[in-house]
Amino acid sequence: MATPTSAAQRVAALREQLHDYSHRYYVLDDPTVPDVEYDRLFAELAALEQDYPELQSPDSPTARVGGAPLSAFESAEHLVPMLSLDNVFDEEQLQEFFQRINKRLDSDEPRQVVCEPKLDGVALSLLYEDGVMVRAATRGDGRTGENVTANARTIGSVPLKLLGSGWPAQLEVRGEVYMPRAGFDALNEDARARGDKPYVNPRNAAAGALRQLDSRITAARPLELCCYSAALHEAEAPWQSHSESLECLRSWGFRVNPEIAVVTGAPACLEYYKQLLNKRDTLPYDIDGIVYKIDSLALQERLGFVSRAPRWAIAHKFPAQEEMTVLEAVEFQVGRTGAVTPVARLKPVFVGGVTVSNATLHNFDEIERLDARIGDTVIIRRAGDVIPQVVQVVKDRRPADAVRIAPPATCPVCDSEVLRLEDEAVARCTGGLVCAAQRKESIKHFASRRAMDIEGLGDKLVEQLVDQELIQTPADLYGLTAETLAGLERMAEKSANNLVAALEKSKQTTLPRFLFALGIREVGETTAQNLALHFRDLDKLMAADEASLLAVRDVGAIVAGHVLAFFHSEDNCAVVAALIRQGVRWPALPESDAAAQPLAGETWVLTGNLETMSRAEAKEKLQALGARVAGSVSAKTDSVVAGPGAGSKLAKAEKLGIKVIDEAAFNQMLGSL
Repeated sequence: MATPTSAAQRVAALREQLHDYSHRYYVLDDPTVPDVEYDRLFAELAALEQDYPELQSPDSPTARVGGAPLSAFESAEHLVPMLSLDNVFDEEQLQEFFQRINKRLDSDEPRQVVCEPKLDGVALSLLYEDGVMVRAATRGDGRTGENVTANARTIGSVPLKLLGSGWPAQLEVRGEVYMPRAGFDALNEDARARGDKPYVNPRNAAAGALRQLDSRITAARPLELCCYSAALHEAEAPWQSHSESLECLRSWGFRVNPEIAVVTGAPACLEYYKQLLNKRDTLPYDIDGIVYKIDSLALQERLGFVSRAPRWAIAHKFPAQEEMTVLEAVEFQVGRTGAVTPVARLKPVFVGGVTVSNATLHNFDEIERLDARIGDTVIIRRAGDVIPQVVQVVKDRRPADAVRIAPPATCPVCDSEVLRLEDEAVARCTGGLVCAAQRKESIKHFASRRAMDIEGLGDKLVEQLVDQELIQTPADLYGLTAETLAGLERMAEKSANNLVAALEKSKQTTLPRFLFALGIREVGETTAQNLALHFRDLDKLMAADEASLLAVRDVGAIVAGHVLAFFHSEDNCAVVAALIRQGVRWPALPESDAAAQPLAGETWVLTGNLETMSRAEAKEKLQALGARVAGSVSAKTDSVVAGPGAGSKLAKAEKLGIKVIDEAAFNQMLGSL
């Protein structure tokens, strides 16, 4: 065991090293060691402090770890009041602010101004004595706040001990605690996964995290601190301007916003405002405006204060991103995949710089979570080009005649049944082949290479055909003539004839391809293959009940529900019948027996180039024999077919000792089965 002296020396060295690593990680965003190294040194420090309790210190990195919950917050009186800022909302009001300054200073000289993004978070005051953080307090009423020292210690960008030198014996630093958008999104994703209520916005999440009585909860939240001012007590400031004070804070280990700029005069302030307003939605955190501060401390002192705000600073607010309005109605829109989305029709309100009358409600789980009803007063949020969304219901303003929102029974576009499976938030229209909202996507899928493989029928051509009402369902494709096609944009006689020939060729297909081409939800190539091999006949599949479908390999309740819904639609069945009348056909599959699928239960992988057949054809042949064809090699792979140009998959198979055959051996195997 180390001696007390050597332990003290090691503890001091570890603390210094860990403070440096934390500063580089949380403040400079420039980590120099992997997390595992930090964790290793942290564990060593914690063990030494446990063995030598007399070496424990409030500035130790181990003090960041949350301790036992508090019963209540103590009050904390600010040494200097935390005053508010007056606000301006337009160019005219900002000009008036500078005119007042000029009048008070009796000079029209353009002033040097510090422009700072106004972070949308929670104000925090940090008190340092001899370079060590001894107290953290919220704003409160400006004179007395809440002592949240234990919580502030858990925030990685809060220095527990100042770096460098030259700091005064007593220093008070003010900053904004905020939650970056990525952390906020992850926090809400976890909340939804647990069935908890998500936070409305990052500011609320940051405020809630900072005021937890249990600092262990705060420690688990992704909070950051950005500093914007410093105050000294009974000491002469080592700076002459606000911008110089920010540089000192940066050198002592604080995070200072990199977007801060020093400009001269009101026009330059307005230009900065416009630049940050345009940049607002690309920043990794929320800002709700710009703060302008006269840079010279001498001028700040001459300008002084009004009752609650400095005369030398002002906040220029951005257009609000959240507002209250009334939910007047709900309509339902059908997307290209059949998803039915509830859309709130709102009493028009100005928010985010535009008048908003519609907002998304996402899905029916979200409606239930919000407990939104027609007639409710709601909070909507609009950020940049993001679609406005309803984020909260103001329950105490709910009228007595508020109406619950019921999902539609039928599609508002095609009148097909709307299906919402258990445990799914999204309701979907089942009229995939006939619903106008899904028409283009269903036809594009039908014609795709892995489905009916109609060469020459690209996405833009499908869109032309639908927009000009030449086709409505996949079956209409087979009624197109060369004369009709030649009249379309970018289509000539030769390309029109080629497409007609490709359509005719595509009529000869396989049952698995045909099932995949129908676009039944959750029915991919493998599931289509399994359905075809199980039922062997389309009519039998269309007549199958849930129990029969659940007997198919890899088909569960959700897939069975989608298949049932598709074939229970008379319109979908009419399109299938029309396709068959147009001549779409496939070779009959023999009745299933054990010998028909000698590769059942095996997993195969295809890699490299095949010369006698395409990879898709090889895949179909393997699936017809009962094999599962995977896209990657693993320990569960039984065999690999490797053609010329095989690379990493072949190398991995050889490393794992998996059987590998070439194309000749593969063809020989197919001929013998």
